Amino acid sequence: MKTFLIFAVAVIAVLAAAEVIKMPMYSAGSKRAQYMKNGQWQSYMNNITKHVKSTGTQPFIDYFDDFYLGIISLGTPKQNFTIVLDTGSSNLWVIDVKCKSQACKGYPNSGFTKHQFDPSKSSSYQKNGQFFSIQYGSGSCQGNLASDVLNFGGIQVDNQTFGLSSSIADVFGYQPMDGILGLGWPNLAVDQVIPPIQNALPQLDKQLFTVWLDRKIEVSKGGNAGQITYGGFDTENCDANINYVKLSSLTYWQFPITGFSMGSYKNSKKAQVISDTGTSWIGAPQADINGIAKVTGAKYDNVNGVYTIPCENYNKPSTLPDMTFTIGGKQYPIPQIEYVLDLNLGNGQCVLTVFSMDGGGFGPSYILGDTFIRTYCNIYDVGNKQIGFSKASHSGICPDGEPDEGPCVLGFCTLGYTCQGNQCCLPPATATY
Repeated sequence: MKTFLIFAVAVIAVLAAAEVIKMPMYSAGSKRAQYMKNGQWQSYMNNITKHVKSTGTQPFIDYFDDFYLGIISLGTPKQNFTIVLDTGSSNLWVIDVKCKSQACKGYPNSGFTKHQFDPSKSSSYQKNGQFFSIQYGSGSCQGNLASDVLNFGGIQVDNQTFGLSSSIADVFGYQPMDGILGLGWPNLAVDQVIPPIQNALPQLDKQLFTVWLDRKIEVSKGGNAGQITYGGFDTENCDANINYVKLSSLTYWQFPITGFSMGSYKNSKKAQVISDTGTSWIGAPQADINGIAKVTGAKYDNVNGVYTIPCENYNKPSTLPDMTFTIGGKQYPIPQIEYVLDLNLGNGQCVLTVFSMDGGGFGPSYILGDTFIRTYCNIYDVGNKQIGFSKASHSGICPDGEPDEGPCVLGFCTLGYTCQGNQCCLPPATATY
């Protein structure tokens, strides 16, 4: 079996004063792509679903692609953990050293060994003893609450309550993560635990954080893949033009849309959506998924559970229409380069990063996961109870949203193209999109 990429632990750099802090995020690569390439996806999913009971009470829906992670520490001295930075939940938990299951250690074929918290090695650890249990959209965990010193992105919270998991679902045992740090609202938190971001607010210059996710084109490579800026706006990677919309619920980062369209398909019905860094793709009602499939000519792959289209020119100027959400009276198009991925399916097939999430009228109708957040920086404004959107820039994509000729060679491109970032791009005056 192919050796899986191991998530590299990196030092979190404080690039400004304590008030504005930038925390790098990393991609663990695509678990789905790795298993599909070896023809093992179906057996992998069968193994997981035999053991996992999901209640769907929180929308942490992991499709094993574009899995964005960060590094935190707990305790004195610090013990480091690789965690999911998740705006779709509000609790922090890590794995207890006392958990001896294979999931808590990490399955051998995942290529990732878990980091477990050892209370006996922390002088600032405080036992709580209260039992906790969290059920996500895929996977669950349970154990006891505790408190200790938390460090994330250069922020220190001296007495953060967190979950010390003595049991985690098998699905987490296959993933390159030691836990989850929820960035949602207090009303979403299990056991009324105060979320870390709420405890950190007094330290921040502004009561907000910005999420920028990079788009690398190549999948399953891992490495640096974006950053969260706590206490300020990311001026390096996000366009200065920000549009805000008020939140409609203080649980998830939830807000209304007034329509969705893609080519000839249009849905003008108002609906509730959430912005969720813990979800890799875009979740939508089945009617919209059917419309997307019809417009793109996508076919459903029953074996791998994805919608597929031919890969030809998927990272070239668009041959497919934009997915467009209307939010606050403004349109937010998502180009082909963002919603089509090559996951090594073979036979020249790529996938659309969408999935059906009909909820029977309960809860949000859409989840705007990493596909949307990669296209638009999300500014999570805690103080003003709103969320903002700004066009994201990417090192591997031209400013118009699509790569043209390929990487620059020693800073040069062929006649007619200019080197922008590390890509050879058509100048705006001659671009024909």
